[in-house]
Amino acid sequence: MAWLMREATVLASVEVATRRRDRLRGLLGRDHLDGALLLRHARSVHTFGMRFPIDVAFCDDDLTVLCTKTMARNRLSLPVWEARCVLEAEAGAFADWHLRVGDQLYLKGDE
Repeated sequence: MAWLMREATVLASVEVATRRRDRLRGLLGRDHLDGALLLRHARSVHTFGMRFPIDVAFCDDDLTVLCTKTMARNRLSLPVWEARCVLEAEAGAFADWHLRVGDQLYLKGDE
């Protein structure tokens, strides 16, 4: 488990999904998410079969936030071609974290 950081501020704990199987499963089967999930090597996401809406941030290789959106259940995002990873959290989390386009994020601790 790692920490999602912006400058010197801890935003949340974060799980990192690097394996294909983990990325495909994502948040399926969960009733909620404490913290965030980082999907490496992703440019789009879906919420088919999910039990709750999510906030999604598309990021580049350096974890700079390119765009954000809130996705209801059973939706498919358009690909963000510049993105290299996607950060997911429960809907409303990004507002609580004051996460904005252009924010430079990083991970601290175990990935």
